[in-house]
Amino acid sequence: MSIIANTTVISNFACIGQSDLLRQLHKEIYISAEVYEEIQKGLSEGYFFYTSINEQIYPFCDSGWIKLTTLYDDNELRLFGKMPSRLHKGESSCLSIAYHRKWLFLTDDRDARIQAERLGIRFSGTIGCLILATEHHICTSEQANKWLYQMIQKGYHSPVNELALLLNL
Repeated sequence: MSIIANTTVISNFACIGQSDLLRQLHKEIYISAEVYEEIQKGLSEGYFFYTSINEQIYPFCDSGWIKLTTLYDDNELRLFGKMPSRLHKGESSCLSIAYHRKWLFLTDDRDARIQAERLGIRFSGTIGCLILATEHHICTSEQANKWLYQMIQKGYHSPVNELALLLNL
């Protein structure tokens, strides 16, 4: 199954220097052109953890594991136009693409997750990725908790402060 990510999950891993964990978990993810615009705006506003992002994005880099995509048919564009105004364009585009292409949607945004649930879109987020990383033995639970703590220190509003209860340890 293909995966499309909103800015939030990418930012959480990028801000602690762990973007590659998403590549290890999913091999490739997609972002919409609108998410790319949000990332570029963040870079211009001083979020320097995005500095080397173009080196990870195809088509800017032939070996990029983050694939840039766009809304490409009338159905996707129509749904995009019907999204609630409280959602950003990045979230709305990802939701429309995920819905029509039957992709998994990565987001931490509460309103986007509510909309995904309404539309029957499968979704996950930063916590889900950290749990998956431990389940696939990419990292230990201690390392995942350390990364979570670092993300929280950088501004991530996590629903949990510790992963132990979610990991069934």
